[in-house]
Formats: sequence, C-alpha cells, structure tokens
Amino acid sequence: MSRPTRVVIEADGGARGNPGPAGYGAVVRTPAGEVLVERSEAIGITTNNVAEYRGLIAGLQAAVDLGAAEADIRMDSKLVVEQMSGRWQIKNAGLRPLAAEAAGLVNRLDRVSFIWVPRDRNTHADALANAAMDAAAGIAPVSSAEPAAASAPRSWEPRPTDAATRVLLVRHGATAMTAQGRYSGRGDVPLSTIGEAQATAAGVLVAARVPDAVAVVTSPLARCVSTAQAIAEELGGVPVRIDEDLIECDFGDWEGLTFAEVRSRWATELDAWLADPSVAPPGGESFTAVATRARRATSALLSAYPSSAVVAVSHVSPIKLILQDALAGGPGFLHRLYLDPAGASTVDYWPDGGVAVRTVNDTSHLR
Repeated sequence: MSRPTRVVIEADGGARGNPGPAGYGAVVRTPAGEVLVERSEAIGITTNNVAEYRGLIAGLQAAVDLGAAEADIRMDSKLVVEQMSGRWQIKNAGLRPLAAEAAGLVNRLDRVSFIWVPRDRNTHADALANAAMDAAAGIAPVSSAEPAAASAPRSWEPRPTDAATRVLLVRHGATAMTAQGRYSGRGDVPLSTIGEAQATAAGVLVAARVPDAVAVVTSPLARCVSTAQAIAEELGGVPVRIDEDLIECDFGDWEGLTFAEVRSRWATELDAWLADPSVAPPGGESFTAVATRARRATSALLSAYPSSAVVAVSHVSPIKLILQDALAGGPGFLHRLYLDPAGASTVDYWPDGGVAVRTVNDTSHLR
C-alpha cells in the first residue's frame, strides 16, 4: 500500500453503564471513502469519555502507522472534539493523560482537523465500538479485541488512593427469610435480631476502614435502610440517601419460596434462569436488567462522590453484579460468588477508568 497523504479518521467509544463494560472503534479511510484500517478493542470497565479518547488515540495511531501526513478526524463526541480543538478545558483529571497522548500523536502529523458529526454519520465506528462493548460485557467476541477480562488502563504501577472513589459495598443483615433460605426480593422484610447485631458490627467495620466516608447510599427496602442507618451512626451521623437502583432483583412468582420449592414447580424455568442472565423468573426481573440498574447506581456514586469514600448498602444480586463488572467477570461469576449477610466488599474507582477490587465479602467483623 502506498503512503496516503491525507486520511479521514472516524472514531467512537462508549460504556454500558458509564462506568461499565466499555470499548472503542476507529476507522481510517481515504478521502474517497476507501477503508484502510479498522481498529477496535474491549477495554474492560471504564467511562464513556475514556472510551471515546481511546478510540481517538487508536485512530491517530493507525494514521501514523500508515505514514499519513494529514488527518480529518470525525467524532460524535462533542466533548472530545471541543477539548482537542482547545475550545474547552479538560476539567477531569483522568482524561488529561489521554488527551496528552492524543496530542502527541497529532504532533506527528503535519495537519489535523477535528470535526463534530451526528451519530448517524459515524455509524461505522459506532458499530465497532458497540461490538467491543459487547465483548467487554462477555456477550460477543470482537476479532481485534482483547479478552473481556482486560481492564483499562493496564498497569501494575501503584495508584494514588486519594484520587479514587472508594465504594464499600455492604449486604444488609440477616432476616427471617435469610435463615430459611428463601428467595427474598422485593418483599419488604425487616432485619432479624441477628441481622440487627450484624448491621451494628458492619458499622464498626466500615468506620474502621473508611472513617472519612461522606455518605451511606442504600436500597429503599427496610432491611437495607436499617443496616445503612446503623452504619451511618457509627460514622458519626453521615447522611443516608436512597437509591432505587440498589433494590434487589424481583423474583416474581418465586418470592418467599425455597430453591427446592421452586425446583419442584418450575424446573424448566429454573434451569433456563440459571443458564442465561437475560431470562427472568415468571413475573420477575432478569439479572441483565438488574445489571443495568447496578451500573447506573455505580455511575451515580462516582458522579456524586468523586475522590471520596462512600458506602452502598444493597442486596446479593446488585452487589454481585457490581463486583462482576469491577472484576470484568463473565456470567458464571454470579453462581461462584457467595455473599454473607452484612459482608463487606471494597472497590476503588479512578477517574481515568482504573478499578481495583480490594476486598470481597469481608466477614471478619462477624466472628
């Protein structure tokens, strides 16, 4: 292939949940429209903006690799176009290293222009990015992508913890249904006497681990609200806020039943539910739908409490799905992780999309 003098770069990126399973796509064309290079990658759990910058960097690198002298860059991300054009400040510290990397590649070309286009004029890059997001979520492979377990950015280098949002995920204390092994979804059952003691113990643990936590965010159900209030009291009375997205899965017709009772009446439906997260119990909610809520809740926490510590009190399903995303796990993760009542897990999230899971189901305070 002869060295192209001028190329057109189309780039896009996104995350399912923001942050959530993310990916990017980039296409390099001749001015006449001939595709020279396609690049896409699943980049684990990160934000829309990080993925968009990663798409831009991939497109620029491809243009440099081709030996192009000039590039017209077309993106439907107004933020990236305006920031790279110098018209908007880059206020998010996590995006500055990515913008600097992109600028370094821009400087290797003789001329570069940034052009905002509507999404319907960026469909090729958008399709590549969506396929990469599917790969990151474990839905479908992308030929040029890395495995879904890859995370962004990839580094063993220690990261400054004061720049991260630290989220302590706490399952509510035990209820009577917990002790009986019954499906407990939207039923608003209170903590048992044991559960109340567990909630207090969880508060002591949280206060020791994150004494500077600024808030406790909880599912609206009573078992979580009581647990959240006990934790907030140990933290010195920090505010307790309700987030509907942290509510437990709706188990529909299986609510209040044991696994054996469900098996005896809905064997086929139960097998389908266990095999596929997109399948819902009769009259209930699928784990895929819960995952969408859990990602939205995580995104809201990171947006509301940047570079702070915050506690999220929820249920088995949402916490498992948040941890699945944080560890870039597949659907089988749901059936391999056990969460005790009042167990605590800790995840750090950095502005550039970095994630570190520090503890999972810590029950040291319950012994």
